Amino acid sequence: QAYYIGEQDFYVPRDDKGKYKTYASAGDSYPDTVEVMRKLIPTHEVFNGRVDSLTGKNALQAKVGERVLIIHSQANRDTRPHLIGGHGDYVWETGKFANPPEKDLETWFIRGGSAGAALYTFRQPGIYAYV
Repeated sequence: QAYYIGEQDFYVPRDDKGKYKTYASAGDSYPDTVEVMRKLIPTHEVFNGRVDSLTGKNALQAKVGERVLIIHSQANRDTRPHLIGGHGDYVWETGKFANPPEKDLETWFIRGGSAGAALYTFRQPGIYAYV
């Protein structure tokens, strides 16, 4: 089984009172959005494009003993995914399966603009948080 997790950063302009601005079109928002992006501090960071994409009814499922491949991409900045309660049995931080994997990493490093993968066999029942 394989799961794809895309990590996205959003840069949403705010008004003088701190409320998020709305625009008639994406083109109208361009000057303000560029200004927010220049600071390199995202207003939102999400997995798979939205809040709660990996929780509740959207939680990724696996059975005890099942081996799962987690593919993680991040378009903008470096990130360090971690599976709380588990780890990466085998990790390809650069996403190149022709390269030998790292073994037993608690946290792995995904460079901005790239993807990596980790293989994990679930050993116990429970909730594993992916952060």
